[in-house]
Amino acid sequence: MAVEKTRLSPGSMKFLCGEYLKNNFIDPETSERLGVKRGLRNPDGTGVLAGLTNVCDVVGYEKAADGAIMPIPGKLIYRGINIEEIVREAYDHDRFVFEEVIWLLLFGSLPTAFELAQFQEILASHRELPEGFAEDMIMKAPSPNIMNKLARSVLALYSYDENPEDLSLENLLEQSVSLIASLPTIMVNAYQVKRRVYDRQSMYFHMPTPGQSTAEHILATYRADQKFTHEEAKLLDLCLLVHADHGGGNNSAFTCRVLSSSGTDTYSAISAAIGSLKGPKHGGANLKVMEQLEQIKAGVQNHSDEEEVREFLRRIIRRQEGDGSGLIYGMGHAVYTVSDPRAVVLRQKAESLAVEKGFEDDFRMLCLVEKLGPEVFAEEKGSKTVCANVDLYSGLIYKMLGIGPDLYTPLFAISRIPGWCAHRIEEVVFANRIIRPAYKYLGVRQKYKSLEER
Repeated sequence: MAVEKTRLSPGSMKFLCGEYLKNNFIDPETSERLGVKRGLRNPDGTGVLAGLTNVCDVVGYEKAADGAIMPIPGKLIYRGINIEEIVREAYDHDRFVFEEVIWLLLFGSLPTAFELAQFQEILASHRELPEGFAEDMIMKAPSPNIMNKLARSVLALYSYDENPEDLSLENLLEQSVSLIASLPTIMVNAYQVKRRVYDRQSMYFHMPTPGQSTAEHILATYRADQKFTHEEAKLLDLCLLVHADHGGGNNSAFTCRVLSSSGTDTYSAISAAIGSLKGPKHGGANLKVMEQLEQIKAGVQNHSDEEEVREFLRRIIRRQEGDGSGLIYGMGHAVYTVSDPRAVVLRQKAESLAVEKGFEDDFRMLCLVEKLGPEVFAEEKGSKTVCANVDLYSGLIYKMLGIGPDLYTPLFAISRIPGWCAHRIEEVVFANRIIRPAYKYLGVRQKYKSLEER
């Protein structure tokens, strides 16, 4: 019989917290004085150069001869190809392209028609989970947070792999393809079990349908009736495309690289990346955008009045509205300055579906936030150039597709796992050195005292 754990009393917690705070403090000004690059950021806000990669380039500025940052329209480049070209191909020829992007990120070149067809078949054949996995690892151990369940499930797959510790290129690629293909199925299964256990709603499991793209597979297994329109699947495919990678320096990819540099197994490295993405400062930001959208709509009487919207955004920055953080969620990025190409693409392609499904007011409000946010930031902060980021529109797109908030961040993970795997393989095969930055010790020196002397 399991013993139920009891939480510490408020008095005990107050005592423990007080003891910690009494002996621990680091002044941020000390970091500045000692030249510590907090967050691995240079003084000008750019990232510290920590490695080399052939996988992806994220361009948001240029540096002048004197080192000054020159804002430019953002570019996201997969293996030398601007994502705008891939998006154009998808819509000009009405194709699902996420599978092509997976190949591109993993192998470094575009697949031929034959290679793509073969690869699509391989992915489809790996979508079904190992025998008994759903029952033993998902249904018997549900989680209220799907990201937590994704991470635990990836770790559990270690036990179903005959060669989990093999770091050969052949095995790394096999593990990568298997994880990329099976993670959407794990996500939907975990969501269905969560609905049954925590939401007290019916759950339903659909088998993968041969010949479907990843986007179609997700919608078909997520929805009870398995029905979806071609436009819906194309928009989800676009979301998967633009989230597939974002360079080796983004928090989750770097997490994956740090673990990979230690020589650990693929399942540990990918599970850690999922844990990183779960954080609201990284993958969970689109949830914050949707919460803030409702606050803006409730606080602004005339949703088309730019001055009224501008004033509300100003009050958010002043911590008078919103969640008190002073942040306009969906605005600003560590690299992009003038524009985030992912946000641009999603805005352009989401408008027609927003009109069709009755979300035009929400869409127009987010467009106003994108337009007015940089102006309000400049007026209030006088800070660097800021722009809308991908999170401003991705949450609304998922909402328009009938996908619940529980899956907003997990869908980000489904999109990003090809990038994680590409960076892991690159780290293991070419870097071959454990990542180990330095921390300066600031604690006071003290001598050990016997228990009687304390």
